[in-house]
Amino acid sequence: MKNVDYIIVGDGYAGLFMAHQLIKNNKSFVIFSEGKKSASQVSAGIINPVVLKKFTTFWKAQEQIDFLKDSLKEIESYTGENYLINAPIHRIFHNENEQNLWLRKSENEELSAFLDKNFDRLNIVKNDFQTGKVNQSARLNVNGFFSGLFSYFEKNNHLVKEKFDYAKLDPSESIYKDFTFKNIIFCEGMGVKDNPYFSEITVNPNKGHHVKVKLSQPIPENITVKKKHFLFPTGNGLYFYGGTYDREQLHHHIDESAVEQLVKGLSEFYPYDFEVVEVHFGFRPTVKDRRPIIGRHETLKSLYVFNGLGARGILNGCYFTRDLFRFIEEGIPLHEEVSMNRFH
Repeated sequence: MKNVDYIIVGDGYAGLFMAHQLIKNNKSFVIFSEGKKSASQVSAGIINPVVLKKFTTFWKAQEQIDFLKDSLKEIESYTGENYLINAPIHRIFHNENEQNLWLRKSENEELSAFLDKNFDRLNIVKNDFQTGKVNQSARLNVNGFFSGLFSYFEKNNHLVKEKFDYAKLDPSESIYKDFTFKNIIFCEGMGVKDNPYFSEITVNPNKGHHVKVKLSQPIPENITVKKKHFLFPTGNGLYFYGGTYDREQLHHHIDESAVEQLVKGLSEFYPYDFEVVEVHFGFRPTVKDRRPIIGRHETLKSLYVFNGLGARGILNGCYFTRDLFRFIEEGIPLHEEVSMNRFH
């Protein structure tokens, strides 16, 4: 039998940032990865402290940004790679009212650190009313992050490349196949619906599509452009544009209406020819109050869940690993706002 402190099930942002927390605290673990591309792995990797529809911020935004930047430095210390891309978001204003609203909001104490008071005019894209820059926004190099961490896990015997089989788990004896464990954390995104221990948690799928496009005129490399969706370069002459939000069309194939929506959205501010080269989609696990769901099984005390990261997978996935770790190791209670018991 191989004895570990933790088993992590799931290989999206929640699972990988949880693994980082364990590495940092010298805990032994294995992470189960089925090898399918999770919603995290097809995500845009946007790190954004502002809700760009209404120019508002969200709970603990500054703390989450700071914690993420520190965590990425720590991860760099053992993967040798820096996955943070300093390419701030430039939000294209639709009209003068949006400019004025942005300026009014930038006086607000919660938002002054994020909403730049100086507007910019960008080349290539249509921005008649200029753009507002979101300070402290950035992107994660998503492919680099996943491949770098997976290769680190593999080298250090943390990675188990197989689907987790609930039937082989004996929680009362803390045994799974040939592992004995102290704790097991399920970080499965929408896969939790098949989990007999936590299938009741209230996460709902939100399907997101994005396209990779070839632009006939390149846009600046060092920014992320946002109007309806995000546009930024991904290398190889391609650009990411997306993603959509859909709670209705939940089938497991490409929805042409989502692709049309993206083509139309891009055409609104990119006046040159472009070609759609690839289409991708994933299912974000969302919660009605937009907060993660974290907690321990009611009766099986070694089983935990970390889910519901929604569209803020990077910030939520990174920040709340510390809360979950302290809850497990030190008994420090979870914030009421993220506890799975809040819906009971």
